[in-house]
Amino acid sequence: MNHTLTLSKPPARLPGDFAIWIFIFAELLVFGVFFLAYAFTRQSNIELFNTYQQQLNQSAGLINTLALITSSYFVVRAVAAIREGSAQHCSRWLLAAIAMGGVFIAVKVFEYAHHISEGINLSTNTFYMFYLSLTFFHFMHVIMGMVILAAVLLKARRGGYSADEHTGVETGASYWHMVDLVWLILFPLIYVMR
Repeated sequence: MNHTLTLSKPPARLPGDFAIWIFIFAELLVFGVFFLAYAFTRQSNIELFNTYQQQLNQSAGLINTLALITSSYFVVRAVAAIREGSAQHCSRWLLAAIAMGGVFIAVKVFEYAHHISEGINLSTNTFYMFYLSLTFFHFMHVIMGMVILAAVLLKARRGGYSADEHTGVETGASYWHMVDLVWLILFPLIYVMR
């Protein structure tokens, strides 16, 4: 009788706490509805949208895209560091990610200040109503993500995570990647696509 030992892989799991994934999917649904509303409204107002879209600062949008992509890389490095048991390196990577989030916030504040100085607001026209609503909704998510990463950073510095228990780091990272993903859709949709 031939007995073979079969090694079974552990079941794949989502990183972080399951509750964050419910929240992430709900947030993606809300953003998805916003994006669809933008796309359908744009179809009826192509000339208006193209005209005002060209007035946006694409360089600022590109800087923010690079800042968020870089921050997501730093978050990936933070997760890798804590999985190896290095809370110190995890903390450093999280701090760098938060700094890149700060770059994003500063650039958006600069953009908003410019629009306000030009007298632009939600009632200026349909394009600006969508632009300001979508980007500000995302802006608030970036702030919330930075707060989450800061809380994870503080806990990591206090030794609250280890190679065996780092669910909180993965949870914060998952939320941050969602924020980044939304921007990677929002940037071309609002700043680039004609």
